[in-house]
Amino acid sequence: MIEVKNIIKSFDGRVVLNDINNTFESGKTNLIIGRSGSGKTVMLKNIIGLMRPDSGEILYDGRNILTMGKAELKMLRREMGMLFQGSALFDSMTVLENVRFPLDVFSNDSAKERDKRAQFCLDRVNLSDAGHLFPSEISGGMMKRAAIARAIALNPKYLFCDEPNSGLDPKTSLLIDDLIHSITIEYNMTTVINTHDMNSVMNIGDNIIFIKEGVMEWKGDKSQVISSNNKALNDFIFASDLFRKVKDVEMHEQQEG
Repeated sequence: MIEVKNIIKSFDGRVVLNDINNTFESGKTNLIIGRSGSGKTVMLKNIIGLMRPDSGEILYDGRNILTMGKAELKMLRREMGMLFQGSALFDSMTVLENVRFPLDVFSNDSAKERDKRAQFCLDRVNLSDAGHLFPSEISGGMMKRAAIARAIALNPKYLFCDEPNSGLDPKTSLLIDDLIHSITIEYNMTTVINTHDMNSVMNIGDNIIFIKEGVMEWKGDKSQVISSNNKALNDFIFASDLFRKVKDVEMHEQQEG
């Protein structure tokens, strides 16, 4: 579980995050949604410690990341898994070597044990036979799955995903969503996802917060998002004709009922 309390962040006098409060639950996919420039990326960077808020608290199972010393912070980093927007695989390494990389950096296991763990993670994301290939030799969806395997190599308690479906076709995006969701439940991780993909919202949005201009405008889950009366959220969601039609159908059914 990760708690953010009264987070404020500004740049050159402009408030980018304005008194954000939320709990990101374990075993759930927790989504941060909003338009480009809304503050969601700044929010994620503050949570993982790449930025420091002007005020507030960020608690990892009761431990405040903002008051940690170097040694404690290093230990916390070992508990984190990161899935970057562009996968961020190393071109000069094979897929297996990419997955093994965090183990090489943080683990004291033997080389044989690290290889075994890396292969296990590849098996978990259905890339059993891709370990010998280089990133340039696999598809975008396979690269994303390899990045997920790398993110879980250290068996993290916390998983952070920045636009995990960026650049993927709709079918592959659904597969990535389902994989992230199933791994979250399987390992009881606290998963935090930055996204503006409404398919992800409707598919795996266990907990959702909507940020507009640095303010948390709404929170709920995927079953509540379509029926919300929040105008800012509706303007964001129903920019898509498809979701506007879904809303119209739902309202019609309610009137008929």
